Parts: sequence; C-alpha cells; structure tokens
Amino acid sequence: MHENFSLKPYNTFGVEAKAKYFAEINSIEELKKALNFSTDHNLPLLFLGGGSNILLTKDFDGLAVKLNLKGIHEDLISENHVLVTAKAGENWHEFVQFCLDKNYGGLENLSLIPGNVGTSPMQNIGAYGTEIKDIFVNCTVLNLENLQLETFDLEQCKFGYRDSVFKQEGKGKYVILEVIFKLTRQNHHIKTEYGAIKSELENLGIENPTIQDVSKAVINIRQSKLPDPKQIGNAGSFFKNPTILLTQFEELQQKFENIQGYPNGDFVKVPAGWLIEQCGWKGKQIGDVASHKLQSLVIINATGEATGKEIFDFSTEIINSVKEKFGIELEREVNII
Repeated sequence: MHENFSLKPYNTFGVEAKAKYFAEINSIEELKKALNFSTDHNLPLLFLGGGSNILLTKDFDGLAVKLNLKGIHEDLISENHVLVTAKAGENWHEFVQFCLDKNYGGLENLSLIPGNVGTSPMQNIGAYGTEIKDIFVNCTVLNLENLQLETFDLEQCKFGYRDSVFKQEGKGKYVILEVIFKLTRQNHHIKTEYGAIKSELENLGIENPTIQDVSKAVINIRQSKLPDPKQIGNAGSFFKNPTILLTQFEELQQKFENIQGYPNGDFVKVPAGWLIEQCGWKGKQIGDVASHKLQSLVIINATGEATGKEIFDFSTEIINSVKEKFGIELEREVNII
C-alpha cells in the first residue's frame, strides 16, 4: 500500500494527479484485502486498467487500485468455435494478437485499441464494424458490497453504443475480473466493409484477406490517424459519435450540404470528428492542449505539461462550439475523474 502516489504513469494522457493510497493487485485475495482496507478507512475507490479511458482532473482522495490480474485460458467447444477467457489485467492488443496467432477470429477489427481486457465490456469497445457484444459470452465480476463473485451474461450487461450496465446502474458496484469471448476457429466472418479497411487492403495488394490481414490493415489505419499515447498523451477518441433523429439530420442537410451521417431507421449517427473539424478545431492548440492535427476527435496533451482540468476545459469549449453551430451536444467517451 503506497501513500500520496503519483498516477502520472497510469493514465495515457500523462497528466499529474496523486492518489491518497495506491495498491497494485495480482490476485483476488489481494483485491479483497485492498477493498477491506478501503472500507475500514472509508475511502472511495478508483480502479485502473490500462489508463486509456480516464481523465484525472484532480488528485484522488481515496484508494486507486491497479488491476494486474493475468492469464488466458482456451476451451475448444466445437470444430468451429473456441471460448477464450482472459483476465482483466491482460493488455487488450496483446490479447488480440494472441488470438490471431492461434487463428481465432472475431477480434481482428479491434486491433490496437488501447487499454486492458477488464475495461472492454464496460465501454463495449468497438471499431470498424465490430463491438465487444458481438463476441462476448460473459464476464466474472466481484460485487464490491458483499465481495462475492458474480457472472454477467450478454443480456445482463445491457450493451449499447460505448455503454453497458457497468457505466449505468452498475457503476461503482462491481469490478470486472475476467471476460470470456466466443471466437471462430475456421469459417471466419471477415468484416472489411467499414471505414478504410477495403482501400488499405488494396494498398497492401490483398484480394482475399485473412483475419490476420484485416488486423494488419486496421493497425495501419489506426497508426496513420491516431497518435501513440507513449509519444503524445491522449485517450483515443474523446467523444462519442452522436445519434440524432432523421428529421433533425434532414434539417441540417438543408444548411450543411456536406454533412456526414449513417442512417439507422429513424435515427442517424453523425461522425463527431466531422462536426468538430467543421468548427475549426482540427489541429487547434490552446496552451498545453490541442485537437490532433490528423484526427480532431482526439484531444492531446500537446506539451506533456497539461493538467486534467485544462484538457477538460478544452473539451467543454469544443462541445459548446459544436452545439452552437449544429444544435448537437457531444458526449464525452472518456471517464472524467
């Protein structure tokens, strides 16, 4: 147990913030001891995975817990399917590559997403036409009230767009310990129709892509558009893509002919990056914070010296300008602490 501990290395924005107490956890027994300590001292809890989806705006006056639970287990359940269980502390991209090395399909479009396995269901992480819910079986959680293990299946997780029960009514009540995914062993369902995957595969000279080829294309695209958090502090996409009514979208089309949108019944998903760019934020810097020059959806700690509050205030200015111009209120995807 550490006191007055710097969390700068534990968040991908690289902002300085201290935790009153800090513990790195390698087993469920250690986790229970840490939770008992927090109860005895009446401390709020902050669970840290890869630190890629949080913005620390101030010091944390409680116990920060770094979950370092490791391990991957495979169960072959049929000729075409395998269940793969990964502990919460496994790095997400390394886990995806582990599965691809075994020729297990289903995760390839989610290559190079930052963070750890344990936080993947919380956000229902997704990219290029795939979301966690598409290959999710269940997750084992620890109930923080009674310290009992529970299992949440697909229905219980209530997955939505970058959303789940763990961000809604279950927020602060559970910690995810491991996740089980159902992946294909052969007869893979290759998804190349979303985003720039097709054109990237053409650039690579690949006509009949394997799951490994799709992963390589996704990695190339992400590396060309998104800054590496190890080099420039960021948390990936800072905002969710807003969904608006079709009637509202049609009204906006009258005023903004080039507005982009992806219709789905009576609703249209509008790319947040396009909205932000139209408001002049792409590459714009205020003090130590900037919108990335290649992807306006990404806010960066441009100098490495930004505070969490400065980054939060920068995001508020973006939200206000998009609302003023388009009448659409952006929602932060990053968790604000």
